[in-house]
Parts: sequence; C-alpha cells; structure tokens
Amino acid sequence: MPVYVYRNLVTNETFELHQSITDDPLTVDPRTGDPVKRIVQPVGIAFKGSGFYVNDSRRSSGSSGSSESKSESKSDPGASGGQSGGAAAD
Repeated sequence: MPVYVYRNLVTNETFELHQSITDDPLTVDPRTGDPVKRIVQPVGIAFKGSGFYVNDSRRSSGSSGSSESKSESKSDPGASGGQSGGAAAD
C-alpha cells in the first residue's frame, strides 16, 4: 500500500499514512480532527542504462555527424600520409 504524506493545516505538522490507492484522501487529522491537506511527494525513480537522457536519445542523429567528422579526421591523416608517401615515391 502506498504511503501518503499529510499536513495538519492548524499545527503545520506532517504525518504519513498507509492508504490504498482507491481510498479517498483524508480531510481531517484522525488524531486531532483538524483539517489536513495531502502533500504531493516526488517519486523516487532511478533510470539506469542508455536511452534515458537527452544526449542518449540524440545519439543516433548526432553520432552520424560525429562519425562523419571522425571519418573525415581519420581520412585526413591517412590522406596526408598517402600524399607524403606519394610525394616520397615521386
């Protein structure tokens, strides 16, 4: 069962309560009878693996551009090596 956090509107005290998802939210503190409000808590999710981050999802389109620049940079040293080799052959 999920744990919900409530704040007492009179005392500003917070407390946790185990409730079913289908249960209605509390409107009064069960101990004091004061009005309460449910506090929304952030969800604790940990994304592991690739594909969860912006840079991972853009890898396919960005990698083609970076692989082209890598292949160009690889071909430049090879081309200069080939040219110098060709110049040495002349």
